[in-house]
Order: sequence, then structure tokens, then C-alpha cells
Amino acid sequence: MTNNLVSLSPLDTERFGIVSARANDVSAESLPEIFHFCHENNVKFLIARCSAKDVQAVHAMEANGFLLMDTVVYFQHNPQKDPIPDYTPLSYTIESLSPTDIDDLVSVARISFSKHNGHYHVDPRLDIAKATEVYSSWAENCCRNPKVADHVIVAKADGKVAGFKAIRFNSPEETEFILGCVSPEMRKRGVYRNLAIEGLRWSKAVGATKMINSTILTNLPIINASIKLNFKLEKSNHTFHKWFD
Repeated sequence: MTNNLVSLSPLDTERFGIVSARANDVSAESLPEIFHFCHENNVKFLIARCSAKDVQAVHAMEANGFLLMDTVVYFQHNPQKDPIPDYTPLSYTIESLSPTDIDDLVSVARISFSKHNGHYHVDPRLDIAKATEVYSSWAENCCRNPKVADHVIVAKADGKVAGFKAIRFNSPEETEFILGCVSPEMRKRGVYRNLAIEGLRWSKAVGATKMINSTILTNLPIINASIKLNFKLEKSNHTFHKWFD
């Protein structure tokens, strides 16, 4: 069941074993309708996002028992106009996903996201292992389900996946990096930068005039890398959790 403000989240319900829902673009004015939906559908766990600029929404959510879990910053780049840097020297390859890479990629995602500080992992009421599976299963869906991602790029060292970036078309003119990571042993070797450069070049080739990249506010290496790649900060959203019990 869904409406324009809030919808049930079957994936979160199945994964965590509790009736879950999601609400985006929350405002102070929309909270009563969101609460009504959650009551009518016996929701126990709500993931709610609002613009970081909407201080009234933040205060209203805090007053109603929501807890801040993370803040996501969004960057944009115009591949047709903004400079795309050259690759840094490679000791690995950057290439499109092959079906034989999928198992490696999922394993890299599971390891890389086990220490993630996103909203699932920082909520003490959620199981850490199940929180990590959010990302490893998402990574697998990016590889296997064309409705999730349109293109996946991998970095490979010694024939093994060392990192990846999944890209989605939001519209014919807009692409977005929706998920990606680098294996711990391959970090600080330019893997993220080179994957992003390949993604920008791919987006330019398909005619995109806007590419979106996002990360949590505490992920300073990715923020700094995005700025160096000529991405410009566009907006930021807070993620809150609300437990109904």
C-alpha cells in the first residue's frame, strides 16, 4: 500500500522481520498523514527523509520521537560541459561488468559495507549483519536486475573484483551513481576516482547532461574525491528512523 507521502517497504519488512515503511520529502505539515498511514498499516519501523534545509520538519520530527541516523549529500556534474579528469596510473583494470564477476562483486560489497555508517548500521535496534545484507543484496540486484541499474563498472586486480560503481538512468538526460564501493585492501590506490571517471565518460557518451553522486556526510574521502572530479554540491537530506512501540 502506498500514497504520495509514504509507502510500505516490503524489502525492509522481509529483511528485518518487522512491518516497515518509507517516507520521503517529509514536512511538518505532512507528519499527521504519515502517522495515520503508519497506524492504519501497523507499521513498526519508519525510515523518513527530509531536506536538510527544512528546519521546521527536523524540529517536528524530533518532537515526535524520530532519531537522526545520517545525512546524505548529493553532488551533480554535467558530463557534456564540466571537465572530466584523466585517469590516474592503473595497477588494475577498469571495465564493464561480466556475469562471471558477480559473485566477487557481492563479496566485496559485503565486506566493504560491514563497517558502513549509513542509517541502517547506526540504528542500535537493527541487526548489523542484516544491515550489511541490505547493501550486498542491493549490489547483486544492480548486476542481475536491469530495473535496478543500467550499467555496472568494475575495477579488477589479478582477475578479482576490487571495486565497482552501478549507474542508473533517472531520465534520458540524467544518470546517477546509485551504489559502489572499493575493497579495503585496494583503497588509497585511486580505484574510486578511476571508477567515477569511467562512469562520467560513459554518461557523456550516452548523452547525459547531469550525473548525480551521493554519499553520507561523514564519508570525507568520497566527498573530497567528488569535489576533485568537478562535482558540485547540490543538496542534502537527513534520514530519520521512527519506531512505533
